[in-house]
Amino acid sequence: MSVADVIARRVSCRAYKSDPVPEAHVLQILEAARLAPSACNKQPWRFAVVRDPELRRRIVEEGFLPGIKMPWAIVAPVHVVIGMETSFLTHSLGASVSGVDYPWVDVGIAGEHLVLAATELGLGTCWIGWIKAAAITRIVGWPPSVKPVAVITVGYPDKDKSAALPADRRKPLDEIVRWLC
Repeated sequence: MSVADVIARRVSCRAYKSDPVPEAHVLQILEAARLAPSACNKQPWRFAVVRDPELRRRIVEEGFLPGIKMPWAIVAPVHVVIGMETSFLTHSLGASVSGVDYPWVDVGIAGEHLVLAATELGLGTCWIGWIKAAAITRIVGWPPSVKPVAVITVGYPDKDKSAALPADRRKPLDEIVRWLC
């Protein structure tokens, strides 16, 4: 499958089967994330893989912000919590000089590598940023220097409840591209 095919197939999955994800697949998607580029090669991403059903329930019930119910997230057999190491001096200097907070960009690239690798393996994912960072930190046991950024649910999609492909729901290029020739 080409990269273009994987990108076209990726959708935010909100309906999972409870079937376990093989550890080899989890390692493969984490390896894809690990290989992402980063500013000054600082690799600020940190990952917590949560398979325990009780911890997944706590992440959803205690770690997600109120207002949007996501009971389907508990069914996903794997939660990958993505965190950002905040102690790098070069990152704070870079942001003050350029106005770009590079660790956020870096973590986003790593997360996208992860979801694309999962898609290639036939897994569904959903990136959830609607989180309470302090609660997630407590649940996964990270030190204060690691800030949780997102929870990515991972599992086999329930095809009976699957969403339309993203290309069908995306704005056309003529609405988002400005050509300067």
